[in-house]
Amino acid sequence: MSNMSVSVQTPKLHFGRQAVQLLSRQKAVTAIAIMLFAMLFSDSRFYTLLNFLNIFRVASPNLIIAFGVTLAVICRGCDLSVGSVMSLSGIIAVLLVNSGMNMYMAMFIAVLSGTAVGFINGFLVVHQKTEAFIITLGMGMLVKGVSLRLTDANPIPARSFDFMMISNGSFLGIPNIMLFMILIGAFTFWLLRFTSFGRNCYALGGDYEVAEYSGIPVIRTKWIAFTLTGTYAAIAGVLLSSYMNTGSAIYGDPIPLMINCGVVIGGTSFAGGTGGVGHSFIGIMVMQLLRNCMNGFGINPYIQQMILGIVIVTIICMDCYAIKRKKEDV
Repeated sequence: MSNMSVSVQTPKLHFGRQAVQLLSRQKAVTAIAIMLFAMLFSDSRFYTLLNFLNIFRVASPNLIIAFGVTLAVICRGCDLSVGSVMSLSGIIAVLLVNSGMNMYMAMFIAVLSGTAVGFINGFLVVHQKTEAFIITLGMGMLVKGVSLRLTDANPIPARSFDFMMISNGSFLGIPNIMLFMILIGAFTFWLLRFTSFGRNCYALGGDYEVAEYSGIPVIRTKWIAFTLTGTYAAIAGVLLSSYMNTGSAIYGDPIPLMINCGVVIGGTSFAGGTGGVGHSFIGIMVMQLLRNCMNGFGINPYIQQMILGIVIVTIICMDCYAIKRKKEDV
């Protein structure tokens, strides 16, 4: 009789263990599910099309930056200059448009400014073999100083309606800024999954020395990754300034740590060689949804900042513990 009960319970126990393992691997997805469930008990208008469109609209610039940071993180790097680059590119775009320059030329030059910063970051990290954390942090401070000098620490309103509609317009009911995010995300997914550049990023992130001995152009690949990261941050900055109809040096202040942490929360490890666009998308949406849920429950903004920090630290600690257990099992 006891043997029969064991045989009946074993498949259930096995299924339970598999479910627990799945949830432990997909912590960000689990967090999103919990938040969606919690909002069923909120009096806010969370479950409306307008609210979900607003969530994705607000998250779109951060997601664009996250797609670029993903490239650097997969290559076992990081970029803490993206917030300052975002601010600078938006300011440059607004200043040039206000001066009478062709709008698209102004946007192109603004994006090139981010490409230049990413190019310099890549040169210093790859060729000079410096620590990406320190170099990009210093570069971010330098670029922030340039932004403050250009604006005299004051927001600069754009005087072009066409420029404002770049992000605030819509196509088939979908906000333009969301469409740009989707297109850039799809391009980055293709770049990582279906090109030699993407395969090289994963290879050098997994083991730099092995990739180098295998003939992979590791220096060029990592350099391009940092250049693209700066370019993506600049694109996000131009779109954000268009959306806000203003250029400001403070737009990017909370961005660097939030984006890098969001990428890691989604499953793109700082150890390199793992993750991707989908992972980063989920990680950023965890934080965006968390803010929206806390607003729905009327939580004090200062308390929100504390809760966000606790969630980030907890999820990253859990991931580090899971990586440690995996190494011990091997």
